[in-house]
Amino acid sequence: MMKTIAVLISDQFEDTEFTSPAKAYRDAGYNVVTIEKQAGKTVTGKKGQTVVIDKAIDGVSPADFDALLLPGGYSPDSLRADDRFVTFTRDFVASGKPVFAICHGPQLLISADAVRGRKMTAVKPIVVDLKNAGADFYDKEVVVDNDNLVTSRTPDDLPAFNRESLRLLKMAS
Repeated sequence: MMKTIAVLISDQFEDTEFTSPAKAYRDAGYNVVTIEKQAGKTVTGKKGQTVVIDKAIDGVSPADFDALLLPGGYSPDSLRADDRFVTFTRDFVASGKPVFAICHGPQLLISADAVRGRKMTAVKPIVVDLKNAGADFYDKEVVVDNDNLVTSRTPDDLPAFNRESLRLLKMAS
């Protein structure tokens, strides 16, 4: 059965932080499903990339997916203002399935109270937020915690982020 990766995404996402992992996952045979408030809606990245939303948050459950991708940009900050996305993220982390967050993506994990004691990295502006929420911060291109959380800092780190995400997906097979 094909593994399915949920992507919580909204307007002003960091374009390559969605497109690069999504392509890597699809090329490796995984299904990528975008989730926002409304299915069929088109969201636009910071650099103009458009994505049509596959599923509405009200119609999905963490049980429907094998992994979760949280791309950066302004999208995570927008989504964490909606309790449905925070609850989905919290429940997904509690499931123990792989979570992949890059740049500002960990903002959803912070709001879901899911970073305490975790080894993580992120983009510089949210490092203090990660530390204040109890994460163990490392300034590295990719940090893997407990073989179920992959974090990276910026688009420059995408090769390592994609490599480690795919490694965890294969381990979970």
